[in-house]
Amino acid sequence: MSHSRFESIGAYLPSNIVTTQELLSRLKEPPSFDLEKITGVKQRRVHDTNPDSYEDSFAIAMKAAEDCLSRSRYDASELDVIISTSITRSKHATRMYMEPSFAGSISRLIGASKAITFDVSNACAGMLTGTYILDRMIRSGAVRNGMVVSGEAITPIADTAVAEISEKYDLQFASLSVGDSGAAVVLDEAVDDNDKIHYIEMMTAAEYSQLCLGMPSDKSQGVALYTDNRKMHNEDRFLLGTNSQINYLQAQGRTFADEQFDYVIHHQFGAAAIPWMNAICEREFGTPMPPDLRVIEKYGNTSTTSHFIVLHDQLSDQNIPAGSKLLMIPAASGIVTGFLSTTISSLKV
Repeated sequence: MSHSRFESIGAYLPSNIVTTQELLSRLKEPPSFDLEKITGVKQRRVHDTNPDSYEDSFAIAMKAAEDCLSRSRYDASELDVIISTSITRSKHATRMYMEPSFAGSISRLIGASKAITFDVSNACAGMLTGTYILDRMIRSGAVRNGMVVSGEAITPIADTAVAEISEKYDLQFASLSVGDSGAAVVLDEAVDDNDKIHYIEMMTAAEYSQLCLGMPSDKSQGVALYTDNRKMHNEDRFLLGTNSQINYLQAQGRTFADEQFDYVIHHQFGAAAIPWMNAICEREFGTPMPPDLRVIEKYGNTSTTSHFIVLHDQLSDQNIPAGSKLLMIPAASGIVTGFLSTTISSLKV
């Protein structure tokens, strides 16, 4: 059976930097919590809101797609598929669009006239969900290659949060950790084991979907995200993913230790949560976890682009040697979990 690989990667990060201290200074009352200590987020990128250069989520996605193509062997006209996975769907500044699809609009602007185009929305697991779908399309022989792309101008929920939070625990607390970004990857068929997505599996436990809801705020004109972390981020829910991977490997007569991962990339939703997740994984897998790669300190929680912003950043800093084997673990409201195993050698930034 054929496999896919990550052929090229691109990203875009707005130049505007807002520190956690600056963000909290906008609260009506002095904060009674240390957000930087709790989340690990020291700063985040925030999209340009100047009317003449406004960076909506579509514009951010376009910049990521163009960056990805700049180092791909493929021209846009050679792409068979484009999958857009943004949560935020702003275009023409603050207008929200469901149709036409972002993927279709991106394909027309970059010149991918022959590509199949569609959008996918799956919370913060969006880009990994798009990767899952495109991997299956390539492995089946239905297509040769394609792009998964996302642009997130998500910090308006942080603006709503700082305008409305008045208590130590508030359902908008997680909104204070988000940052804006775009990311894109091109996948094609693997030619050897040095560049290969070995497997990717996704799992949704939809009975918990009500614990994280994005909607218009009931207090203002802004868009808000309400997340009940007391119920969402407990051990039982995280175990869904680890047990799923254990079962997957057992079916092949393998163990987690046999995989010999060099690095793990978790969803970047909290620096304190990552060691906690690694500890659970070590207990369940019965072996130490590999070093984790993270950028939450610099960029915050960039939602759908999270894993690929980490990958792009670490490749740019040459922190991932050729031939490294990586494990990517999503964590998204829904609740969505899963795992992706890949070896990368020729992927460059």
